[in-house]
Formats: sequence, C-alpha cells, structure tokens
Amino acid sequence: MKRFGRKNRPYYRICVIDRRKAREGLPIEEVGTYDPMVYDKAKRVTLNLERIEYWISVGAQPSEHVATLIKKVKTNSFGQAKAAAPALKPKELAVAAAPAGEGEAAPAEETPAAE
Repeated sequence: MKRFGRKNRPYYRICVIDRRKAREGLPIEEVGTYDPMVYDKAKRVTLNLERIEYWISVGAQPSEHVATLIKKVKTNSFGQAKAAAPALKPKELAVAAAPAGEGEAAPAEETPAAE
C-alpha cells in the first residue's frame, strides 16, 4: 500500500512492488485503491481481483492489511458504519456570585424570637 493524500486525510494505492524497494517506490503494477475516509465501508476499497489472483499465483505475498482487504472484498463482509456520536449539550457557565458587602447589603437572617 502506497500512502497518498494529505495530513489527516489518507488515501492508499494497492500495488505490486518488489519487497526490496521503498514503500513509495516505483510499483510493478497498481491493482486497487483504499480510501479509509469514505463513510460507506463497501465503497472504501476498489480491487482488480483478477490481477491480484495472478500475482499471488506467481508468488507475490500480500501484506497483512492488503490480505484483510482482499478477504473482505471476496466475502463482502464490511460490517456497518457506526452512527455518529450524539451531540452533547454545552456546559452552562457558572455565574460568579458577588461577595457580601460590596454594592448591595446582604439580607439579614431572621431568627425566631423567644417569647
């Protein structure tokens, strides 16, 4: 998987590449894409399964992540996208009480009169 995209917005190209080359090196062939930011999980992955089967038959070994994606595409088991978390109410600001003696007089406490 070659990483493209920008910061906090990844996009991957699934490609056949010699193990001795760099991840971002020149690929032999590009066989699919993976966009983890797409909401619908079934539309995140596009693969050319015919070419992938060919490369595996001649000895290519998929990485762990690519093998998982291939398995999910073949079995069509992507799961359901999670619903967005419910919005929380904003916290209410605490009103600072003015200390007694400034501005207004504090109310006098009434005590019961003894008779």
